[in-house]
Amino acid sequence: MGKTKKQSILAEDMDHCIICGAPNPHVHHVFFGPNRKWSEKYKLTVPLCYLHHNGSNAGVHFNKTLDTALKTMAQRKFEETYPELSFREIFGKSYL
Repeated sequence: MGKTKKQSILAEDMDHCIICGAPNPHVHHVFFGPNRKWSEKYKLTVPLCYLHHNGSNAGVHFNKTLDTALKTMAQRKFEETYPELSFREIFGKSYL
């Protein structure tokens, strides 16, 4: 048996970076801090290579443009997947 993969509603292929396609990515929780648990619960994670995660200035942890783009994408997919729930009530703000 292989290792357990994180599930995501944002990416079908969790084995390659969503930005550049590099293999063996890290799992990035789109919403972190107190909202990390909601990223887990609602499967709002994406695969990011070391450089696009936290290994360079292009990484999501240092690049506000990339961070906001992923949050916007996640909110849209959340609202499409869970229309009965309020994104703003759960995550505390809107990225749209």
